[in-house]
Amino acid sequence: MGKLLSNFRNTFILSLVLAGVMIFAFGRIAPGGFDAVFWQAVFRWVHVGAGILWIGLLYYFNFVQIRVMPSIPAELKPAIGKHIAPEALFWFRWSALVTVLAGLTVAFLRGHAYAMEVLSFGLAGGLVDGDQQYMLMGTGVWLAIVMFLNVWGIIWPNQKRALGIVVVDDDAKAKAARVAMLASRTNLLLSLPMLTAMAMYQTLFN
Repeated sequence: MGKLLSNFRNTFILSLVLAGVMIFAFGRIAPGGFDAVFWQAVFRWVHVGAGILWIGLLYYFNFVQIRVMPSIPAELKPAIGKHIAPEALFWFRWSALVTVLAGLTVAFLRGHAYAMEVLSFGLAGGLVDGDQQYMLMGTGVWLAIVMFLNVWGIIWPNQKRALGIVVVDDDAKAKAARVAMLASRTNLLLSLPMLTAMAMYQTLFN
């Protein structure tokens, strides 16, 4: 077991296999079997799993790396910039993409009308008293989309300059690092309202 757990890839693959067995077992006992509701559950699982990785890395950057970097000796900082940060940013940006795509897939699997109500803050069918729930869920969805666009449109392009993946002069590198930091802090700011909308809606209205 120690040999297995020492290998990240094998451990993760085994975890996926075990999860796949459980997903199949749920399909076998679900009231509708492997129907559309089952696939909603599958994509919700993907959505939550990718979201944990995305937001977990967002919190790692903000709770740990950004705060601690100024206190790291100058001779040690290149190790973070050349090895740890690029790897973390790889999983960060792709998990953001998977989270958003899986979330939108769940919404449309629940029905085109439902997805349109959420994405339009309840305005697709004309706002009525019962549509406030869609306003709140829609707020969470759009916050997530804004955060995703922030990752790919601002954080990653500027991090490439800051880390030297794209070669620029020192002034441009420093500016890019600050822009990436502020964009990351913006996502930190938006993350708890976004998570609140998701968690409260699924508990109270789903």
